[in-house]
Amino acid sequence: MENIISLKNVWKIYPMGDFEVQALKNVSLDIKKGDFVAIVGASGSGKSTMMNMVGCLDIPTKGTVILKSNDISELRESELSILRGKSIGFIFQQYNLIPSMTALENVMLPLEFQEVDDKVAKKRAEAVLNLVGLSDRINNKPSQLSGGQQQRVSIARALACEPEIILADEPTGALDSKTGKEVIAILQKLWKENGNTIIMITHDLNLAKAANTIVELKDGVIVNIEKNGEISWY
Repeated sequence: MENIISLKNVWKIYPMGDFEVQALKNVSLDIKKGDFVAIVGASGSGKSTMMNMVGCLDIPTKGTVILKSNDISELRESELSILRGKSIGFIFQQYNLIPSMTALENVMLPLEFQEVDDKVAKKRAEAVLNLVGLSDRINNKPSQLSGGQQQRVSIARALACEPEIILADEPTGALDSKTGKEVIAILQKLWKENGNTIIMITHDLNLAKAANTIVELKDGVIVNIEKNGEISWY
C-alpha cells in the first residue's frame, strides 16, 4: 500500500529560555493508506508533538513531513491549510462543539469553510450524522446531548469534508468505558468499511489494541512498532 503520510528524520525542538526541549528526535514513520495506526506513549513521550506532525499542524525543526506526496515545509500556510482541510478530519478529546449551534449546524461548519453549497452541505451533514447513529438528534444542541453523543457529532464533523485520514487525539478520554468502546467501534467501522486511514493518539494500551499498527513513543523516539501481532524494535 502507498504511504499517505511520511515522517523522515523528523526533529522538533522547542527553545525554553537557555535550554532546548527535544520533543521528537530523528523520528521516521510511514503511515500506509487505509491503515489504522495507534500512537501510544506515557505523558512526556512526545505524543502531542507527534500528533502535530502527522496532522500537519506544525512544521518540523529538522527533517521532512510528506502529506499525500506534498512536502509540507514547501507549502505556503494557505496552501497547507487547504490541503489539510481536505485530507484530514480531526477528532479531539474535548468535543469543541459550538454551544449555540445544533448538531447539524456544527457538522455543516467545516463545509461552509470549504464553500460547499448549502443544500449539498446539509445533505452531507445529515448523511454523516446518520452514519454515527444520530439521525434523530440533528436539531439538538450540545447541552441536550450526552458526552458520547457529543463525541459522535465531532466524529461526524470530522467526516463532513470526506477526508481520507481521520486523526483522533485521545477520542475516549472524556468518556466512560462503555461509551468509549462505542466510539472505537465507529472508528473501526470507518477503517474497515469506509476505507479511511485512522490515526489515533492514546496513552491507553488496551485502547490501542483496536488498531492494526501500534507505534510506541518514549522520550521523543519510536521504541517499537507492532503490526499484525509482530513487533519491530528500534
